[in-house]
Amino acid sequence: MSLSEYARKRSFQSTPEPAPSQPASAAAGNSFCVQRHDATRLHYDFRLEVDGTLKSWAIPKGPTLDPAAKRLAAMVEDHPLEYGSFEGNIPKGNYGAGSVMLWDRGTYEILGDKTPQEQLARGDFKFKLHGEKLKGEFAIVLMKGRGKGNEWLLLKKKDAEARPGWDVEQFAYSVATGRSQEEIAKDMPGRETVEPAVKKKIRVPR
Repeated sequence: MSLSEYARKRSFQSTPEPAPSQPASAAAGNSFCVQRHDATRLHYDFRLEVDGTLKSWAIPKGPTLDPAAKRLAAMVEDHPLEYGSFEGNIPKGNYGAGSVMLWDRGTYEILGDKTPQEQLARGDFKFKLHGEKLKGEFAIVLMKGRGKGNEWLLLKKKDAEARPGWDVEQFAYSVATGRSQEEIAKDMPGRETVEPAVKKKIRVPR
């Protein structure tokens, strides 16, 4: 996929989502991000930087650190790298209208001797995440012969970062601003910029 599909679905005069600043290149970056998106249905958007764009999957139940849990991931259009820091509200009437939280961010390293392009082409991409919430080894695997051909499974490998019973909803806060989904939807300021309602007087001992 190219960024043309991303641009076709959006009117950048009416949405704060970033427009691609330049054509996608083959730059070798290794960023990743996850956005918690409260649109028609709440879901998580998982994105890996490959070939100068963010390869993207919508995950209804969100990612997990529990190796026993398999997460359905529907591949969607590529997003520009600028989207990796996006957080805010997409107005009604726009594609994907709703609040978007930057839920996690970081870098990843490729596992195995195949390139990301080769692994995606064969439908079995293995990587290690170095995020603020997601860490350790993962694989995203194409479910062949299913649906429209865009259904994958995100799998957590059994390693030192595995957490059986891990609940994604216990970490429903922004890594960029500390805000909850409701605070983002209401355009409230980030928690680190909020002034305390009452300043306590500090008594200095004499």
